[in-house]
Amino acid sequence: MFTSALRAAARPAARVARQSVKPARAFSITARASSGGPPPPQLFGEGAKPGTVPTDIEQATGLERLQLLGQLEGISVFDDQPLDSSRLGTKADPVKVLSYDTERLVGCSGVPADSHDVLWFTLKKDKLGRCTECGSVYTLDFQGEEHHDHHH
Repeated sequence: MFTSALRAAARPAARVARQSVKPARAFSITARASSGGPPPPQLFGEGAKPGTVPTDIEQATGLERLQLLGQLEGISVFDDQPLDSSRLGTKADPVKVLSYDTERLVGCSGVPADSHDVLWFTLKKDKLGRCTECGSVYTLDFQGEEHHDHHH
């Protein structure tokens, strides 16, 4: 009899406790505390006025918007210049490829340029890459932050 009275009293108390524990907002929208400083600026356009068709600048977001804003300022945001194809890279003197990441996709068209079809391969930070067609050797000239690729 004591246990049934205890259960009867415990049920409403448990219900009240569950209701008071509900979060004020979803965890997915809760601000994350980190010591990394302020977040990077968001690259969103202002959008078009109602009833009009947006321009590229008004509609673009993210990397596309960064590239368009760079073009307006006369800055090439992405490195799209061809690699040095005036010489054949060797293990002793490889062709250096600038990168801000620990790996980069590289296309080799041969030495001299256009002597074979473009062959694409992934070049990693601490490894030499070699074209299987012409044998030219490439190395990554890593200029980024050392542990930037480690996510927490």
